[in-house]
Amino acid sequence: MSIARARRLRQEMTEAERRLWSVLRGRQLGGWKFRRQHPLGPYVLDFACFERHVAV
Repeated sequence: MSIARARRLRQEMTEAERRLWSVLRGRQLGGWKFRRQHPLGPYVLDFACFERHVAV
């Protein structure tokens, strides 16, 4: 997956993704830093916290 595709996915989030992101953003969940639509090899992770090795 390309960075351009990840950017497009960030702009076109589903309602469920928007709701989850509103909880995860800004270190609101246990102080963990989450990223959204992050490219990882051939995949795009919807949400990822690399500090805690968590991916959704």
